[in-house]
Order: sequence, then structure tokens, then C-alpha cells
Amino acid sequence: MVSYKELGLVNTREMFAKAIEGGYAIPAFNFNNMEQMQAIIQACVEASSPVILQVSAGARKYANQTLLRYMAQGAVEYAKELGKNIPIVLHLDHGNSFELCKDCIDMGFSSVMIDGSALPYDENVALTKKVVEYAHQHDVTVEGELGVLAGVEDEVASEHSHYTDPADVEDFVKKTGVDSLAISIGTSHGANKFKPEQCTRNAEGILVPPPLRFDILKEIEKRIPGFPIVLHGSSSVPQEYVKIINTHGGALKDAVGIPEEQLREAAKSAVCKINIDSDGRLAMTAAVRTVFVEHPAEFDPRKYLGPARDELKKLYKHKCENVLGSAGKA
Repeated sequence: MVSYKELGLVNTREMFAKAIEGGYAIPAFNFNNMEQMQAIIQACVEASSPVILQVSAGARKYANQTLLRYMAQGAVEYAKELGKNIPIVLHLDHGNSFELCKDCIDMGFSSVMIDGSALPYDENVALTKKVVEYAHQHDVTVEGELGVLAGVEDEVASEHSHYTDPADVEDFVKKTGVDSLAISIGTSHGANKFKPEQCTRNAEGILVPPPLRFDILKEIEKRIPGFPIVLHGSSSVPQEYVKIINTHGGALKDAVGIPEEQLREAAKSAVCKINIDSDGRLAMTAAVRTVFVEHPAEFDPRKYLGPARDELKKLYKHKCENVLGSAGKA
């Protein structure tokens, strides 16, 4: 067994307490490879922001869990090399079993999410409690989930969403001992978060999604005051990236995300962790497609993955500074 403390990582406890008090949210950025990790650390060091490095079950299969652990350890040293020892969490995103969560804890993760949201309520409580009991023995923090997000991301998929019922949150937190709670208030996984019929079109003909249910968030805050809340599926799907991808051979139809001003409003509340993955994929894909179209003879991966990394860094620095409010909080 490897302790995350040996790797220089931290758990989310103190990080979330500061975020709630300060009215900002910690960025939770998914990564699968070196370029993504470099971009995340560069952006967060320059913005002086704490960060959560997220690994999905799909990422573990793609990149290998041992390599990812050493990359997270490398991220800590890389941040120091860049001049700032920012707090870094290694977090399992959407763990779907006790065995997976235990394996990640034993491999040096400092935080895990157990997602039992698709299970009947009592089974979700039992599974989450089991993970919490094991994790807390090793000072690892645990995120649970109530409510289901629609959309597709890696191995997480649901055609329909249902909002978190505020009446359940107090009981769930009390029975499970969970450290943070992911809720459903209208965010959604993937780049196509909403069907066109759910949206309206603005003067430029761009799809505008339905607003987040801040009334549900406020009711949840009332029932569990000061408790860390998490938003999944919070990419904004920048239309400039969608346009670049589509004009350079892509086929992204009706891609729409969560407006950044709504995320900024959420970050000022008890929402202290906001997950962003699809925006990063779009930024990198837009940069790669641009290189391939403008330089069709190019075949050196550094010549297209380098610009992709740079675009990702620019996007994530913007998220820290202008959306989540985490800049300067490291």
C-alpha cells in the first residue's frame, strides 16, 4: 500500500473548508496523459490555484493506474519546479464499486468518489458508508452522489437526469459520513449536454440551455449548512472551439454547455468543487485539428500535442481566474 502523503498530495478537507469560507470553487480537471497533466499544473501554478487531478475508471484503463500515480507525484514536483508548492489532490472520479475505491486508496489516491446514485437510496447509503469507513482509516476523503446527471462521459452514461431531492441530503450525509456531496441541479456530462428542444436560441442562433436550479441548491444549503457541495458535468462548451473543430473537419452537432456566469454564481455558494473535462477535450481537439489542416505534412506528435497542451493551459487558467475564483488561493 502507498499513502498519498508519501507522494506529496493532500486530501480535500482543508481545501474545501477554505473554499466555502472564501466563496470560490476548486477546479477538478480530468487527465489521462502527460500533456493534460502539464497543462493543468502550468495553469494552476501561474494562477496560484489549488487543484484536484481527477482520474476516471476509463482513464485508469487507458493510462495504467501505476503510471497515473507516478504522474500525480510528478505533478507535485513539477509545480515546485515551476516555483509554487500548490495543494494537489489525486481523486477518483465516478468510482462505481467498493473494490475500485479501495484499490485507488491503496494505490495512493487522496480522495475518491463513490457514485451509487443510480442505486436505490438505501443501497447508495450502504455502499457509500462502506467506502467512507475504509477511506477514513487512511485519512482519504470521500465524495458521494445524490441525484443523476444525464449525458455520457467515459463509462458514465444516463439518458435521463433527475434532480437531487433536498429532503434526502441531511439523512444521507449523516448516515454515510461522507465528506462532500455531488448533486444534480441541471448540469450534464459530455459536450452535448442538452437536446435542442430543451434549449432556446439567442439572436446569433446559438443554443442557450435551461438555467441551473439554484432553488434546489439553496434548499440543500439550508439543510446541510456549510457542507461541501460538488457539481459534475460543468463544462461550458466554448463555441469558438466547436466552430474550429467543425470548420477543420469535425462533426460536433448541437454541442452546448453550462454558461460560465452560472458556474461563477454557484462557486460563490457552498459549491466548492466544480468538475471540468469536456472543455479540455474540446480545446485540445481544436488545436490538433488546426495543426493537421494548416500543416498536413506534419507527423511529429510534439508539433500537434504541444499546441494542444498550450491551448488547454490557457483555458484552465481562465477557468481559475474568471470562473471558479480559485486564483490566488493556493
